[in-house]
Amino acid sequence: MSDFTDALLTARRGRRSGRPASPMARREARWGYAFISPWIIGFVLFWAVPIGASLVFSMLDFQLTDPDATTFAGGSNWERALSDPDTWTALAATFRFTVLFLPLSLVVALGLALLLNSRYLKFTGLFRLLFFAPSMIPLVAGILIWQQVLNPQTGWVNRLIGLSGIDATGAEGIRWFDNPVLVLFAFSFIGLWGIGNSMIINLAGLQGIPTQLYEAAAIDGAGWWRRLRSITLPLLSPVMFYNLVIGSVLILQYFVVPWVLFGATGRPAGASKFLLVHFYQEAFVFGNMGYGAALAWFIFIVVAVFTGLLFGTARHWVHYGTERS
Repeated sequence: MSDFTDALLTARRGRRSGRPASPMARREARWGYAFISPWIIGFVLFWAVPIGASLVFSMLDFQLTDPDATTFAGGSNWERALSDPDTWTALAATFRFTVLFLPLSLVVALGLALLLNSRYLKFTGLFRLLFFAPSMIPLVAGILIWQQVLNPQTGWVNRLIGLSGIDATGAEGIRWFDNPVLVLFAFSFIGLWGIGNSMIINLAGLQGIPTQLYEAAAIDGAGWWRRLRSITLPLLSPVMFYNLVIGSVLILQYFVVPWVLFGATGRPAGASKFLLVHFYQEAFVFGNMGYGAALAWFIFIVVAVFTGLLFGTARHWVHYGTERS
């Protein structure tokens, strides 16, 4: 326990007992509050105040182009958000992409971590660098690279597919950004470009599993699959749960890739109009800041509910080392 915590407990015990805290305890407590005050000030200015302001804005008819004409709107912005077809189109597009990309990213990140953790793999340091390097490239630059890679006529993905006899580069070829289903796979390819962070977290978790467990299982005749299912996955489940929650929050707020590729158009057929794209369009393109604030709270509620469901299921499959049977 830190000296600052001891000082706080001493000061509180003194107040509860009616005895004044010692001068040293009060001085240490003041220094402790002084050291954490930058964080408190930053939290208030950059988190609490904007959150409160957005809640107030959501109840106003506030136009960025004419702020002097702002009037109280009550719950009309919330009613509009719930009745706007574009909101539900954006929610459906967001969940379709979440259902596709979230499990894919978790499996790929885990698979790469297992590969890099293998004792049979040589030059592991080089492979770790190669797999992690794409996540260090600026996202917009990566998007532009993938836009060329998935080009219908000149992209190497279609050219590789064409080697199998499929006409992927012709007039009727595979157009990744013109099909509402294929565009989700294109988004997934771009998303896997930055899978390095999750891979490194999984790799750190794998290296924290005691090797004695694998040795004992091997002596008992357990094969690779049995060791993976009975040792690796249960002991890695807290790390996997962390990646699941963080990945869910990020995917439900997916914005940069669809905005750079399609802007506010939602092409093709609304498949790229995600929740955050819809919010940005209403708030900063159309200038409907009041309605945009209501949409921001709607997105927050969606993320909170989805995350809450994940935490509700965690007790069935996440195993912590401190648990007792």
